[in-house]
Amino acid sequence: MDETGGKQGQNGSPELSLRPLDLSDIDDFMVWAADDKVSRFCSWDTFTSKEAGIDYIKNTVIPHPWFRAICLDNKAIGAISVSANNGGNRCRGELGYVLASKYWGKGIATKAVKMVASTIFKEWPHLERMEALVDVENGGSQRVLEKAGFQKEGLLRKFFTLKGTCRDFVIYSLLSTDPQS
Repeated sequence: MDETGGKQGQNGSPELSLRPLDLSDIDDFMVWAADDKVSRFCSWDTFTSKEAGIDYIKNTVIPHPWFRAICLDNKAIGAISVSANNGGNRCRGELGYVLASKYWGKGIATKAVKMVASTIFKEWPHLERMEALVDVENGGSQRVLEKAGFQKEGLLRKFFTLKGTCRDFVIYSLLSTDPQS
């Protein structure tokens, strides 16, 4: 075992992968979804019951067009999604991700974002731009995006009401024509 709690792969580190999140992941899902530190900057509130988590997976995650578990050795330790837009905004998608706090600061989120960036533009050929909106106080998430090659485009003042407070957000983007690292 290594310091992240996963089995070591051939190169001595756990294997990171993305796969659909499903109901069998509920116990792992609750580790991060029930953690106030994790949900602080999320649009959803901390989950307080396993039943609420099951409902969320059934009604939101499974029908979502692109929602994946971030896994270490196939254990779900977070999630990442790209949400599609319609009509004239069809060329844009919004990236979102969440990771169990135990795994913060280890480069896992950055690697997961890079994995999505390397495939999403092929899977969705209509997509030309992937965006991410980050609370100004969420420096960790801003660093993830910058390390993954996203460009910081600007500050959106009083842009979104999060947990009852209208907050400033930073917008990042990655274009299909940008170099993929």
